[in-house]
This record gives sequence, structure tokens and C-alpha cells, in this order.
Amino acid sequence: MSALTRFLGDSPLRVFLKLLVVSFLVGLVMSAFGWSPIDVLYGIRNFFVDLWNLGFRAIDRFLGYILLGAAIVIPAFLLLRIANYRK
Repeated sequence: MSALTRFLGDSPLRVFLKLLVVSFLVGLVMSAFGWSPIDVLYGIRNFFVDLWNLGFRAIDRFLGYILLGAAIVIPAFLLLRIANYRK
């Protein structure tokens, strides 16, 4: 077995034919949906940007809930501590 065949996993002609068929099918599907390769790249990039923003949005929402609750809990805690303060 030659190094090229070992690298490709099959004979070069068979690999070429397989890639040709798969390329045709992918091109057919992309054409049917009106996609271009740059659209696919932008879609992948937008997916990761949205994922990144979603993570920080979740942290922002979590901290917002804490601050909202703290606006009531901290003054109530201080009032109760002052009311129960014993000299």
C-alpha cells in the first residue's frame, strides 16, 4: 500500500469519485436553499456570537435578580437588626 493510498484511505481515483459525488450533492442542496459558502461561514460565526452573548445575557439576568432582591432584603435585614439591637 502506497503512502498516498494510506493517507487517503482508498485509491486516489475512488476518493476523487466519492468527493465528486458528495460535492455535487452538497452543491445541489446549497443551491436549492440559496446558500453560498460565505453564508455558511457567517452562519457558523453568528451561532458562536449568539452563544457567547447568551452566556453573558444569562449572567446579567442572574445578577439583575440578585440586585433586585437585595434592594428589599438588605434594608429589611438592617431594620430587623436595628429593631432587635440590645445594648
